[in-house]
Amino acid sequence: MAAVELILMQRVEKLGQMGDVVRVKPGFARNYLLPQKMATRANKANREAFETQRVQLEAQNLRKREEAERFAERIGQMTVVIIRQASDSGSLYGSVTVRDVADACVADGLTVTRQQVILEHPIKALGLAKVRVVLHPEVSITVTANVARSPEEAEKQARGERIGQDAEDEDAAADEEIAALFEPGAEPGTLPS
Repeated sequence: MAAVELILMQRVEKLGQMGDVVRVKPGFARNYLLPQKMATRANKANREAFETQRVQLEAQNLRKREEAERFAERIGQMTVVIIRQASDSGSLYGSVTVRDVADACVADGLTVTRQQVILEHPIKALGLAKVRVVLHPEVSITVTANVARSPEEAEKQARGERIGQDAEDEDAAADEEIAALFEPGAEPGTLPS
């Protein structure tokens, strides 16, 4: 299967910058790059058309990138709360996907699509997780997904408190240790064996 030559119309991660002529597999070109208008076929007519429009396309790309950068600065570090059912050990019944993160971002006022949310792996446990949101091919922000069983639990996690069975076990062990310190007949400053 021969590779297909394409001209990139925008920066594509792990592939190249705008204007680069790249060789990719036919399926990647046909199913992703061409329908998304990220590239065009590298024939003589398209090369000439790209060169005549290059300045305009680069200016348009620069304007969109600057707009995305300003938006990223304004948002800063965003945290979204996702409420899910979970077991006592903190494992979720199911997982949090890009759709869940995108919906939570939209609910908090950040207009993004599922395609803009990059999740390295599905979130399968309670806690805080970092998720990358691509605002522009050259600009991305990090959104913290706070996955909890209730809004109260989410607030505790945001403050840095541990949640779940581990926290309860640690609390119980600390209570036992404190109770042992105050046992009748124990010498001050010593721990019972």
